[in-house]
Amino acid sequence: MILMNKISCILLLLMAPLLIMVAGCGVYSFKGSVIPDSVKTVKIGFFQNNARYVNPQLSPKLTDKVQAKITSQTKLIRTNNDDAHFIINGTITNYDPSQTVGVSAQQASTNRLTVTVHIVFKRTLENKEEEFDVSRSFDYSANLTLQQAEGQLLDEVVRTITDEIFNRIFSNW
Repeated sequence: MILMNKISCILLLLMAPLLIMVAGCGVYSFKGSVIPDSVKTVKIGFFQNNARYVNPQLSPKLTDKVQAKITSQTKLIRTNNDDAHFIINGTITNYDPSQTVGVSAQQASTNRLTVTVHIVFKRTLENKEEEFDVSRSFDYSANLTLQQAEGQLLDEVVRTITDEIFNRIFSNW
């Protein structure tokens, strides 16, 4: 019995470094981006706001956040040249704050803001272009005015939409 405990302890000590190495290898990490080595530059255009209802802060904040995320989490160098290896343009096509999704005591209790951004992603080295929409909904209390809700939700909207755009372009999952 004592011999078995000693053998178990020795095996555990021998396997511990291997377990630590496997756990730290990042196999399940979602931070990594998939970019070919040949791709060096990216051009990120200003995200125009073509929605019927325009929040004047959304377009510049979203553009800045997308630019910051791409430059901080990839090896790409930002440029304004049209011959960049990746070219990313976006347009806010929907900003709809008028949906009621919850009713309590015959009054609206929850409203929903829906934001949609259309992305055009060009890979100039491969001569390929992809277009896709990112759309997310954000619920807020019906007791808030739209301006109050926007004040509370804007950072979350920008972060969520930015992450979705980044993941769609750069992540392999």
